[in-house]
Formats: sequence, structure tokens, C-alpha cells
Amino acid sequence: MLRATAVRKSYGSLPILKGVDFEVDKGEIVSIIGASGAGKSTLLHILGTLDKPDSGTVELNGTKISNLSGELVSVFRNKNIGFVFQFHHLLPEFTALENICIPAFIARVQKKDAEKKAMELLDMLGLKDRAQHKPNELSGGEQQRIAVARALVNRPTVVLADEPSGNLDSMNADALHQFFITLRENFKQTFIIVTHNEGLAKISDRVVTMKDGLII
Repeated sequence: MLRATAVRKSYGSLPILKGVDFEVDKGEIVSIIGASGAGKSTLLHILGTLDKPDSGTVELNGTKISNLSGELVSVFRNKNIGFVFQFHHLLPEFTALENICIPAFIARVQKKDAEKKAMELLDMLGLKDRAQHKPNELSGGEQQRIAVARALVNRPTVVLADEPSGNLDSMNADALHQFFITLRENFKQTFIIVTHNEGLAKISDRVVTMKDGLII
């Protein structure tokens, strides 16, 4: 479903990715591990169209996303790729429901339909009663689950997660990991996850190790 071929990326004279080949099937949970500086987050950003490779290609469902630019790449990203980061990046002035709806509003989904999808996700996460709470009224674990729901509201082809449980205690981290499994089982959702968490790596279908800008 997703394929990166011979991806290279440098910042100035510093090579970060040195010809990475990587592919993922639909419904797969793949964890990418490796020491800091191995190139994991750079690869994730290129897969997610947040950055462009210096050379090489990235394809998602037959579309060469590495060739897209301007508004085309923004529209494609919004419809096909969900993101979860270590820090939730929720907007403090909006409620949980409103934060989840933002990607749907950007995709010009009607407010009623966006809110219906968001409430379904909140219900799945056990947070239906928190819909009207703002981020500062939620626990860290709840905030991160809201961020996951936001990533899922447009039913993306793939969810890219960069240390999604890195800021959570073990109980909340375990609950988040289990939610990933549930989504894969119920919706064939695909996840690519950069993590240092051994527990999350263990529940993945496949673990990919990076070192010095290469998959080893």
C-alpha cells in the first residue's frame, strides 16, 4: 500500500537518510526503532509529505506523493494521512469535539457529519462524556486519545505516529497501544509508528530497525 524507494535526505552537508527502501501493507502495524539520530522521524515526515526527499520516491496507493506540491500535497495529506505526535498539539481554546473535527472541517465536511464522526470516535475511546471539555480539563492520557481521534476523523489510509506514548505513564500508554490494535482489527487501519517503547514494538506486526540513516 505504501512504498518508499531509495529515499535520501540531507540537511546541509549532513546526510540523514542514505537510500531507504521501505514498504507497508494495508492493515499492518509497523514500528520503527533505533537510536536517536538514526533517521526515524525524518523518514516518517517524508512518508507523511511533511518533508520532501532529496531523491527517491514515495508512493501511497499508486500515487507518487513525493512528486506532489503546493495545494495538491496539502489536500492529499488531509484526506489520506493521519498524524499522532508525542505531544498532543490540541488547540487550547477548542473543546475535545472541536479539536477532533478540525481535519474534517479542512476537508470541507459538513459540521453535522464531522461532529457525528467525532462523537463515534469519542464513544470508541470511552470519552463521550468529555466532548465539551477543553484540553486543560483533560488528563494527559485523555488528551493523547483525543489527538488519536483527530488523526482518524477523516478515515485516513495510514496513521503515522511519532513516539505516540512517549509522554504517557505506563497505564495510559498500554491503553493507547491496545486502541491501535482494536482499530487495526475493526477497521483494517494501518499504522507506522516511531517508538522507543518496547511494549509498543512487541505488539506490532513488524519491527524495523534503523541505524545511521539506513534500515538494517
